Amino acid sequence: MTVFIASFLFVVLAEMGDKTQLLAMAFAARYAAGTVLSGVLAATLLNHLLAVLLGNWLTDFIPLDHVQIAASASFILFGLWTLRGDELEGEDRKYRFSPFWTVAVAFFFAEMGDKTQLATVALAAKYHSIIPIWMGTTAGMMVADAFGIIVGVLLCKKIPERFVKWFAATVFILFGIIGLYDSLPGHLLTPGIMAGGLFFVTLMVALVLWWNRRRERFARKDGIEDTK
Repeated sequence: MTVFIASFLFVVLAEMGDKTQLLAMAFAARYAAGTVLSGVLAATLLNHLLAVLLGNWLTDFIPLDHVQIAASASFILFGLWTLRGDELEGEDRKYRFSPFWTVAVAFFFAEMGDKTQLATVALAAKYHSIIPIWMGTTAGMMVADAFGIIVGVLLCKKIPERFVKWFAATVFILFGIIGLYDSLPGHLLTPGIMAGGLFFVTLMVALVLWWNRRRERFARKDGIEDTK
């Protein structure tokens, strides 16, 4: 049950502001919410099963302590990725099938290599469990995308996107730091190395925020030029 809850919470956080959540919002504006969620469920069950099997397979060839270190470091990367944010690049209009299959196919390919799929691989490698993680990550995707549809479409985004991103990113980074502290060998946990690691994480957060401001500035500039 602990593995299921951990998997559920991590994917809910990873999906907040993610490209596939934006995709759910876009499809909900065109199709019935039930159809969208059904397509998301079908795509997620297959996609995350592949991710869980891959994560378990890794531990057969790589020592478990090394996998746990890599998984913990990946959680910090997921936090930075969450702060960076995602944008749709036409995924909601690439495929032309029935509504259900349009959603399912688009979600399956949008999720390939995405943050939530990589988080599922990391969780499977860390906990070395299949069914609880598969069910937990799938349930997390469904809850997060249902939340995105309700908040983004029906409630007109009354919850600030910036707050959601910061909350999710903070939880990911904290879990990553705690995981590294628990997994790294004791001789590496000196005050100097820990201070350097915290400085590096802080520097990366600052760089991501700088990049976001730069990207927003260029987007506003392009918008002004397009109106001329």
